[in-house]
Amino acid sequence: MFPRTRMRRLRSSEAVRALVRETELAVTDLIYPVFVTAGEGVKQPVEAMPGVYRFSVDLLLQHLEEIVALGIPAVIVFGVPQHKDAAATRAYDPEGEVQLAVRAIKEAYPDLLVITDVCLCAYTLDGHCGVTRDGIVLNDETLELLAKTAVSHARAGADMVAPSDMMDGRVGYIRDALDDRGYGHVGILSYAAKYASAFYGPFREAAGSAPRYGDRRAYQMNPANAREAMREIELDIAEGADIVMVKPALAYLDVIRRARETFNVPVAAYNVSGEYALVKAAAERGWVDERAIVLEMLTAIKRAGADMILTYFAPAVARWLREG
Repeated sequence: MFPRTRMRRLRSSEAVRALVRETELAVTDLIYPVFVTAGEGVKQPVEAMPGVYRFSVDLLLQHLEEIVALGIPAVIVFGVPQHKDAAATRAYDPEGEVQLAVRAIKEAYPDLLVITDVCLCAYTLDGHCGVTRDGIVLNDETLELLAKTAVSHARAGADMVAPSDMMDGRVGYIRDALDDRGYGHVGILSYAAKYASAFYGPFREAAGSAPRYGDRRAYQMNPANAREAMREIELDIAEGADIVMVKPALAYLDVIRRARETFNVPVAAYNVSGEYALVKAAAERGWVDERAIVLEMLTAIKRAGADMILTYFAPAVARWLREG
């Protein structure tokens, strides 16, 4: 009790604050999302996400040279195709944007962990995450195409695939497809608790994946629900997920904490495009200190229980951590 107990004694200097620090953010916690498109010499800025670009494979490899030098251990690759159709054929085309990028990345940077997003939204005409009929996304018909996409990524050299579609049963279907074709070593990072969030807008500009009608609330989760997220995560683990993800991160720290306390598997969190864009917009106006607020945000995500964080801030954070 005061005055014998004085909490400020453990805050009195940088040295003592470092000694009692409970949460440590490290560059090895980071996964960097990248967008790849067709062509050569392409570097298209994403207007809603300053500092983020759609790269052709050649320029993506140049960009990743810095990422590797910064010590960032992993990237997740999103394709931005020029061709779309009802069957999302470009998603599982051996010569598709993601497949070409994965082969090139693994050849140039064999030690960089390459994760691939597995979804159909960027490849379908209507921008939905699965096969549709009469405006309805068909769950079971979509599973076969997701599995074909995952296998094509594994064949190209992906270390891990990340299904983000939120179709029921897709983790087990993909696990079986990978195992049956000799890719039992390829991991699955499941978007296990992916919410129907308003924070995804800038990403949909970057990937060209906005739905042309309706929304995704029939398959992505209700933002009001947390217990349901535990059911989703439990099912994905049972189906073979190696890592489970909560997306978005900042508005769902309670879900990250529940996942960490409930399940003994690695938990990822996605610091999504809207979270990135809000900070960049405020920082450009001088309303916030970008470095301070980003480090605080990512530390909060890790403090909540995330073992790894997908973030567009990864290169900047790696530099800041290096500077100390």
